[in-house]
Amino acid sequence: MRKMFLLALGMTVWTGFAASASAQGEPPGRPGEMDQQFVFEASGSGLAEVNLSRLALMNSTRKDIRDFAQHMIDDHTKANAELLDLTNKKGLARSVAPAMPPTHRTLADRLTNLRGDEFDREYTQQMVKDHEDAVKLFEKQANSGQDADLKALAKKTLPTLRMHLDMARKVSAIKDTGTKDKAPAHKDKH
Repeated sequence: MRKMFLLALGMTVWTGFAASASAQGEPPGRPGEMDQQFVFEASGSGLAEVNLSRLALMNSTRKDIRDFAQHMIDDHTKANAELLDLTNKKGLARSVAPAMPPTHRTLADRLTNLRGDEFDREYTQQMVKDHEDAVKLFEKQANSGQDADLKALAKKTLPTLRMHLDMARKVSAIKDTGTKDKAPAHKDKH
């Protein structure tokens, strides 16, 4: 119940930002379709990073993963706020994702019921995939976006996303930290 509350809280805060953005109205002119798609994908995945990382703070038994999760919460909360501020200024509020993508909502439901190594494996593998996707998304916007401010934001954010990807790969590669002296949970019988 607590986990669902935290996810709902994250979505409520995000929805509040989006509602605030739409109340600002749109300036004259239409943003490009690619820019709108970037805002939608970046905002949805940013929300997912925060919500999934909150689950990691509660469900992971590894300190390195909890530290990584806190880092993701801090950095993605800041990046989400910057993106939302820019959407307010650009009149792109309608392009902001109202919630996490459906695949991430399904993953969050599954992660809610996992603990220990199983949780850590699922979470870290997802963080690697998500950050690979984010780097591609932000590179595309930085190189080909139509709006100069969104391009600049993408360029500014890329080094952090690449650092996150490296961090995710490192925590994902560390297996069974702190449990090497324990017997395996599932041992095949011959």
